[in-house]
Amino acid sequence: MKRFLTLSSLGIAALGLGAAQAAIIPEPNAHAVSYATQSNPETLVLDASTAGRGFMTSTMQIPVRPGPFTFVYPQWIPGEHGPTGPLADISQIKVSANGEPLTWRRDKVDMYAFHVEVPQGVSSIQVKFTVLMNSPDVMSTPNLAVVNWNRVLFYQNDTNSHDVYFKASIILPAGWDYGTALTSANKSGDRVDFNEVPLNMLVDSPLDCGRYFKRVELWSNGQSKQVLDMFADAPQDLDVSKKVLDEYKRMTPEALALYGSRHWHDYHSLLTLSNKIGFEGIEHHQSSDDRAPATFMTDPQWQLVAGDLLTHEFSHSWNGKYRRPWDLTTLNFQIPQRTDLLWVYEGMNQYLGDLLSFRTGIRKPSEYPQYLAAIYSQMASEPGRRTEPLIDLTTAAPYLYEAHGEYSSIRRTAGDFYTEGELLWLDVDTIIREKTHGRKSLDTFLHLYSAPALTGPITKTYTRADIEHLLNEVVPYDWHAFFQRHVYEVSKLPPTKELERAGWRLVYTAKPNKFMQAEEAKFHMDSQWLSYGFTIRNGAVGDVREGSPAWTAGLSPGMKVEGVDGQSYSPAVLKYVMKQAQKSKQPTKFLVSKDGWFHTIEVSYFGGPRYPHLERIKGKPDLLAKIMAPHAKH
Repeated sequence: MKRFLTLSSLGIAALGLGAAQAAIIPEPNAHAVSYATQSNPETLVLDASTAGRGFMTSTMQIPVRPGPFTFVYPQWIPGEHGPTGPLADISQIKVSANGEPLTWRRDKVDMYAFHVEVPQGVSSIQVKFTVLMNSPDVMSTPNLAVVNWNRVLFYQNDTNSHDVYFKASIILPAGWDYGTALTSANKSGDRVDFNEVPLNMLVDSPLDCGRYFKRVELWSNGQSKQVLDMFADAPQDLDVSKKVLDEYKRMTPEALALYGSRHWHDYHSLLTLSNKIGFEGIEHHQSSDDRAPATFMTDPQWQLVAGDLLTHEFSHSWNGKYRRPWDLTTLNFQIPQRTDLLWVYEGMNQYLGDLLSFRTGIRKPSEYPQYLAAIYSQMASEPGRRTEPLIDLTTAAPYLYEAHGEYSSIRRTAGDFYTEGELLWLDVDTIIREKTHGRKSLDTFLHLYSAPALTGPITKTYTRADIEHLLNEVVPYDWHAFFQRHVYEVSKLPPTKELERAGWRLVYTAKPNKFMQAEEAKFHMDSQWLSYGFTIRNGAVGDVREGSPAWTAGLSPGMKVEGVDGQSYSPAVLKYVMKQAQKSKQPTKFLVSKDGWFHTIEVSYFGGPRYPHLERIKGKPDLLAKIMAPHAKH
């Protein structure tokens, strides 16, 4: 999964579980038998012809037997790491059998479950309902739509999603095309009928569709391929330069070099380009659901700020889908996921996704030190780290992902285990390189981690002990104590030694950091986090750093900054005033308003502009250059 993290804030998939691990995972009801089998699948026809208007109609035929029957709406969604099934988006539910309506009722406790009494002589029921696409998440515009199958279906309760079979079809709006990892059995007009698949694979294969589209083959070996399927609100946003596409064409070669394996057949990077659909990335085994602003592929600043979007989700095919924490791997979508090992699943993947974005050239490898300085300073100045260990953030991730509101830096957010995870796994990488005198690296670990070299889209689970064991195979070290210190205990600073080990030191200067500067421009932000101690977005205070000059003076989130030292506020004015205060040693006077009241707040900060950078340590080898350099032959 990839949400935007600001620098200021062959076949049938199988579930591979070790015997000891499988015994701990809650099993579906042992007495429940799936009626939707390979020879008698559940059928789903999704009428998406009205997707551009913000709704679709789903019609299912569900195999049943007479008597009490319960069907459920998917609740715990893989890749989203939480009970995020949008229950409020389904409406107008109608259940019938042989043309006669049946009465259904929602469970009083489990509101994702629906009960119906099946009459004698009935072998299937029809369930028809309306899917609201933009309530509250925006999933469609008049020109494109994102279809997540978990949002448009029900399935039999207490069954294994790997044993429940579906035959799905979609009716597209006239003139629209589509992209998905599902294979098509037939296409007639605007209707596409897909081949029969298990439920887990259907949910793992999202579909994008739209009026303006471009399909680019990024890589092929004659038997398998990676495809970029782009859908935009405006045709000009598909005019991607050859230079940018060439950089994305290096994704698969670099990923294959990184992991030394492949666990997909054909891979589809699905990308919507729209300012109405929020920034998002959801991993799937043979595809990714990527959503970005309209000019993402045509504006170099977007590539600088978020050039790891596609590489992050692509890397998840190996790390997250093929290799997955044992307690995050459930047999259906109603069983709660345990997310404690997301520091591997997402934390390591944040490092690997960024690494691939630099190795491919989407971002320049020489610029990684500036990026690293930015994320290190972010984590080092996070007030919440003084009380909250990383493990608490991963364990509470299902709820922290949905957390909003003020003072997020005190509470910490789910985004922290991504960003700090990158620092953690860079530390691991540099430890391996140092102890083996450059003969081995994290790439060596990943080759072991993702072995064997070639399989279909299956899942192989792991525990913390498995990760530490594999690392010890690469180089003997007290990895258990290392992770205990940085993940399981409160740590006043993020992993730090990798900076010096890599041949660099952190410094703060008045020169803007390139990555922070680009982010501020794209998100209309003015980050004074490392100086005054607060952020401004669209003229309003975002967060305030505990213990900072702004905190001490009484600035708080939600205040609108009207003026600075007698002038109307703008980032340029504040920058000028800050430099003047550095000379005069006089407090900066902020005129702020909130709830109809105006206040003047004086903030005593005299340090001038403050931005993080890395500078080289003379005499030490530059490991960052070696790590980020291309590793594949292109």
